Amino acid sequence: MPQMNLDNRQARRMMDKMGVSMDQIEGVEEVIIRTAEKDLVIKNANVSEVKMKGSARIFQVAGDDVEERVREKPKYTKEDVLLVAQQANVSEGRAEQALKDNDGDLATAILKLAT
Repeated sequence: MPQMNLDNRQARRMMDKMGVSMDQIEGVEEVIIRTAEKDLVIKNANVSEVKMKGSARIFQVAGDDVEERVREKPKYTKEDVLLVAQQANVSEGRAEQALKDNDGDLATAILKLAT
């Protein structure tokens, strides 16, 4: 089978015919990929966006300066927030902030909100 060599221009034309476009995103300072356990921070990343007709946008990220940061898990749950909000008769937002301020201590959060 003969090898098919395409130059950049031919490849671009073929992609255009198939409804695929690929554009470089300029000025990217960093890309953060957030998982439940950690963040991957890619500094000075090269990012390209690929668009295909009838498909989701695809991003291609390349970089060699990658930092892994372990994510700190909150010391309280959604149920704790609801309980504090109910007991102190405040919004969930205020209840969550009180839990953050008091290191997840439910009793202290409720007492501080009630005063």
